[in-house]
Amino acid sequence: MTKLPTTGPLPKPKSPDEAREVLKAEAFPAPDAQRVALTATEFTSICPRTGQPDFGSVEIEYAPHERCLESKALKYYLWSFRDEGAFCESLAARIADDVVYAIAPRALRVRVHQNVRGGIALLAEAVRGRWAETD
Repeated sequence: MTKLPTTGPLPKPKSPDEAREVLKAEAFPAPDAQRVALTATEFTSICPRTGQPDFGSVEIEYAPHERCLESKALKYYLWSFRDEGAFCESLAARIADDVVYAIAPRALRVRVHQNVRGGIALLAEAVRGRWAETD
């Protein structure tokens, strides 16, 4: 599947790779906006060591070039990590690389916040491009 249904519930993504293609296919022409920020407050993945769920949020901020992320496609894409075992740091890098693949922004910052577990909160950040070039 490369496009989302126009009505009805979202189907469950088969994999992050499939969802990445949907993210790219659903992108739309960028208006004259200098920065776009999206926050997904209900992000879930699996700890690769314990198999326990990790909860948190994902912030994506980018300077558009020719395309923008469509929010429903982003939700679908992020949902694809629900059953994936990955460290927070790897998730930040993977999401950043996939957003670059989907829309090729001028600059991008992805922050993955992992909720407190075992008394430790975690924030991983991945940056692509140079923000100074977009100002």
